[in-house]
Amino acid sequence: MQKQLSENAFKLPISWMNAAVRPGSRKMQVKASGSARDMTMNRRAFLFGLAAIPLAACDGAFRVGYDDDTAVARETALDWRLTGVRVDVPEELTVSETNSLAPNADIVWRGEAPGDRRAQVGAILQEGIARGFSGLRGRRRVYVRAQLIHFHAVTPQAVAIAPSAVHNIRYALQIFDTQTRTSLTEVAYISADLDAFVGSAAVTAALAGQTQRVRIVDHIARVQRGWLGLGPDQRREFTTLGR
Repeated sequence: MQKQLSENAFKLPISWMNAAVRPGSRKMQVKASGSARDMTMNRRAFLFGLAAIPLAACDGAFRVGYDDDTAVARETALDWRLTGVRVDVPEELTVSETNSLAPNADIVWRGEAPGDRRAQVGAILQEGIARGFSGLRGRRRVYVRAQLIHFHAVTPQAVAIAPSAVHNIRYALQIFDTQTRTSLTEVAYISADLDAFVGSAAVTAALAGQTQRVRIVDHIARVQRGWLGLGPDQRREFTTLGR
């Protein structure tokens, strides 16, 4: 039976954000606030969403992934109608404006003019998720609660000199019934890494309107549609330089 969880239980402890998950670990729990019950998370979901991040650029494996058990069946999604997407970007996440190959921070975003980077990446995540839910005209009104875990895009220096790079993006989300405010899904941890354009390819893409922001929003939307069973499954692993 699907657990009915108050939305107040959704926000995750910041101490988990960059925690390494040991291969032998069976499960972890989210402590619900108020009278809501604890929710047990499958270990494999954390392997996708909460893996420790190296402190420097390296040649490593990246992924688009989520746990099979948290994905939504197509017939379920088709009964939904989205009423909103709420994105939390915890203040505890660190932000860097350093123009190095791989700044050591949770949020690295240089794809827009200088400003509130938390607000900018939160808007990107919100837009991508909402677009992934577009077209649903079902009977049940639902909304999404999402929380950013990691948003490490590429810097100008990486675009200029790196042979390859990655936009490293991770977040958690859960679906709630708009009327009852109870959960309809478990918390899903999603890794939405995306190959970044560098060098002349980045310039060509930007001139064609394929900026970092456009590409990342489109990518998140495709990942969400795959998670909902509404589009092709985007899950894959690839190797490139990044952190």
